[in-house]
Amino acid sequence: NTVADAVLDRLVHNAHRIELAGDSMRKQRASPLLTPAENGETYNP
Repeated sequence: NTVADAVLDRLVHNAHRIELAGDSMRKQRASPLLTPAENGETYNP
């Protein structure tokens, strides 16, 4: 094992996992600047 492995093990040993839902704030702010394809829209002729 490396020193990095030991450091990471110490950091995550008592960590709590928080799951978030929804779009990120960055994506919400960038939404008007995105093309329809980047915004998740599909082309339906």
